[in-house]
Amino acid sequence: MASTLKDLARETGLGLATLSKYFNGGSVREKNRVLIEAAVSKLHYTPNEVARSLKTQHSRAVGVIIPELSNTFITSIISAMEDLLRQQNYAVIVSDCRSDPAREKEAVQFMLNRRVDGLINMPTDPTGAHLQPALNAGIPILLIDRLISSLMNRVSAVVIDNVQASEQAVRKLTALGHRRIGLILGSPNLYTTQCRLAGYLNALLGSGIEPDDSCIRYGDYTMEGGYQAVQSLLQLEPRLTALFVTNFEMTLGAMLALQRSGIRIPEDLSVIGFDKLELFGPIFPDLTLIHQPQQSIGRESAALMLNLLSNPGAAHRIVTLSTELSEGRSVRPL
Repeated sequence: MASTLKDLARETGLGLATLSKYFNGGSVREKNRVLIEAAVSKLHYTPNEVARSLKTQHSRAVGVIIPELSNTFITSIISAMEDLLRQQNYAVIVSDCRSDPAREKEAVQFMLNRRVDGLINMPTDPTGAHLQPALNAGIPILLIDRLISSLMNRVSAVVIDNVQASEQAVRKLTALGHRRIGLILGSPNLYTTQCRLAGYLNALLGSGIEPDDSCIRYGDYTMEGGYQAVQSLLQLEPRLTALFVTNFEMTLGAMLALQRSGIRIPEDLSVIGFDKLELFGPIFPDLTLIHQPQQSIGRESAALMLNLLSNPGAAHRIVTLSTELSEGRSVRPL
């Protein structure tokens, strides 16, 4: 049978008030701390977190709701985020909504039922309606990767400068003389998609190039979406001379489609992809890539959430991080 707090009191000779203070993060005398930790080890005592949360109204847990757990960009962020939150004794509960707004709404209620202290969300529903119950509950909310315009000043966020990232890639191509530049985007209604499209258009217009809608294809941020988008673009005439793909999974799919179509890179087509420098190397070496600071996104997200948790009245803010262009050998001048 599991040890109880009373068993710990008998073992240490300390009162229940002192033990409760210790387990709830309070300060106790050093000699008492040593006694308690020795007794915990001896009796294999595990605090009752459910009972503690009911008493303190704090679960020491943060809920994280994401669109796709299979997405390596997302899992890298969660990993870095969890490291910092665990250092501060916060557990992380992750829910994958499969990019389904109905599942996302259910996930928010699930997290509230688990009495999480804060909620981190990479939103699928661009309206933000799914977060209303959490807003009503008054718990801190942090968005990652995607903003929701209707919730500005009501939630915090950590994002990258998506417009600048896209401009950087396309300007690299226009500087090399490319004018027919294909673009593969994610779902049209998402914040990241809209910003990356804006950066593409800015770069073309800034170089005196009239954008052509026939050069743009929308995927769904999956490998299959990137594969199908490239298959569609390859039917264009006159042929594209360059291609920019706006996430990691779609870049993988795009490269597979190009490879199977016998397209040589960069001889036949210059390509700039997105993310995960260490994973592309063994598969498609020497790709030129826009690299997102995934570890920094995770750490900044955790730090911002911890600040919101420790300072309930803190003003919400948006942290915007920059990307880098990693030079490879997948682009060439015309």
